[in-house]
Amino acid sequence: MHQIGFAEQRIPQHSEFDRDQRMRVAHVITRMIIGGAQENTLYNCLDLVNDFGDEVLLITGPSAGPEGQLLEQGRAGGLKIAMVDSLRRTIHPTNDLRAYRELVKKIEQFKPDVVHTHSAKGGFLGRAAAWNCKVPAIVHTVHGAPFHRYQSAIARHAFILLERWAARRCHHLISVADAMTDLMVSAQVAHREKFTTIYSGMDVEPFSKCHQFREAARKELGIAPDEILFGKIARLFHLKGHEYLIAAAEQVVRKNPKCRFVLVGDGILRVQFERDIANRGLQQHFVFTGLVPPERIPFYLSAMDALVHTSLREGLARTLPQALIAGKPVISYDVDGAREVVLANETGFLLPATAINELAEAILTLAADGALRARLGQGGANRFTDQFCHRHMTTRIRQLYQRLLGD
Repeated sequence: MHQIGFAEQRIPQHSEFDRDQRMRVAHVITRMIIGGAQENTLYNCLDLVNDFGDEVLLITGPSAGPEGQLLEQGRAGGLKIAMVDSLRRTIHPTNDLRAYRELVKKIEQFKPDVVHTHSAKGGFLGRAAAWNCKVPAIVHTVHGAPFHRYQSAIARHAFILLERWAARRCHHLISVADAMTDLMVSAQVAHREKFTTIYSGMDVEPFSKCHQFREAARKELGIAPDEILFGKIARLFHLKGHEYLIAAAEQVVRKNPKCRFVLVGDGILRVQFERDIANRGLQQHFVFTGLVPPERIPFYLSAMDALVHTSLREGLARTLPQALIAGKPVISYDVDGAREVVLANETGFLLPATAINELAEAILTLAADGALRARLGQGGANRFTDQFCHRHMTTRIRQLYQRLLGD
């Protein structure tokens, strides 16, 4: 694993740009649903305002979908937000052209020093608009590549070409994991020198202190004191890998009926997963929480004895460091950035993607050994708590802004 210190060396600590000068920063993202990229973006915006006094504008489209809206219930904290109704996730030439023109208008009105884009659609249209407006510094964060091996060859090639085009219309790219840089460089999206790894930040305190909720959380979920609870935190959606966990659970409970499973999140595949669980006779071993706001994630993590992450594609899933900061060991498929935090014999188990037998064996190993669970969980907490603090992330991102403006 490349240590984060290596990435830090790529951002100079000095610049001709006045370090005390306030910036005008516009963030562009397709939608502010409850998700890792969106939480990252919101923390970055709020930190720039609260810690550095910068003027920040968040430009986003409608947050429709079963995932929930991140900006509800005052989470935006007074942040300036500009809605672009035509900025949608699905490809639609007419809407996309309308969104591009609206983004140009918003950027021209705001006159930012920096435009920082996120997500595939927001990144493509946002970079194009900012480049057209001659914004001094344009940055894009790669939370997860829009191309992957589960697409058709035609779709994959098309997305790679679009990413190459967009990469030429920004000054720098941030990867949330070294694995994202490796993937983009191997696809010839841009040269390695144009990337910097900055791990996605979060509020670490609720996770480091979540053990206080364990008894209440297990009671709410109906977990007995002698049962071992394995959790998965993800949308009930394609490529998130719930089906592999359900299949492995069937093997697990035959050998250890004390094992229980909680699925935190909601989505379009819930009915399908409930049917699969029923067909396997596992209804008594699975609990669905439904849609959960971000501030409730530490509560449910406190109930778990370990986290299982079976997604087939992620940048670096936030749920992995969240669980480790909470002192929970993790079992994860070896995809994208997972190997940068899931360290064999240090923080958890790293398994081949789609493996079911190996997944069942890892679950049974942790279920049988409380001392091992404690050692791996504490190893993760010691290693990653400071590294994933959102203020650390924002400080490093702002240093990058300064370097680009200085150049």
